[in-house]
Amino acid sequence: MPTQVTAFPWVPPFAQGFVRDLRVRWALEEAGLPYEVILVDPATKSSADYRRWQPFAQVPAYRDDEVELFESGAIVLHIAAKSEALAPKEPAGRERAMMWVIAALNSVEPQVQNFVTLDAFYGGEAWVEGFRPKAWAMTRERLAALEDWLQAKEWLEDRFTVGDLVMTCVLRELIESGSLKTFPVVEAYVERCLARPAFGRALEAQLETFRRHAPAA
Repeated sequence: MPTQVTAFPWVPPFAQGFVRDLRVRWALEEAGLPYEVILVDPATKSSADYRRWQPFAQVPAYRDDEVELFESGAIVLHIAAKSEALAPKEPAGRERAMMWVIAALNSVEPQVQNFVTLDAFYGGEAWVEGFRPKAWAMTRERLAALEDWLQAKEWLEDRFTVGDLVMTCVLRELIESGSLKTFPVVEAYVERCLARPAFGRALEAQLETFRRHAPAA
């Protein structure tokens, strides 16, 4: 069976380049593994068949000749287990790469999302401006910790791993707001990760699908 990844045919412009099948595409590109994209429209994602694959009617869902999975973190960890391009073979290095994936998703992403979604989803609501300083303070605390960790380091560990991939996907959502400029070491780290050819291929593949399925003007 070819490796399959589900994705949306189109999303509004503010979400393009950020739908989480991008994380899986990037991991597959780094690993040099071919894959097939299964496009999931609103009717399909709500169907009983799809919910047996992805119970929350989201993307991405993933399958290969070994497993069926959902949740981007679980999927990229599965891909990393198949490829030394994403995690060292030796157990200690592999476990530390996994640790950084979990840190990105549990310690960093909730704070980043609390901050970046204020304008994307709640712009104009009365409570937003009161909450914004608190949301930024919590995000800033995580960024400061990463700034300290990354001093004199190229990657989170001694080489690029799946931990860097997921951490970068989380942090790049802060680029548009300019928030990373306060943390130049983190900003340079994100730029370094995004300059990887595999990321460029994954991003272009997602965006090309959106261009192809854009609503008629």
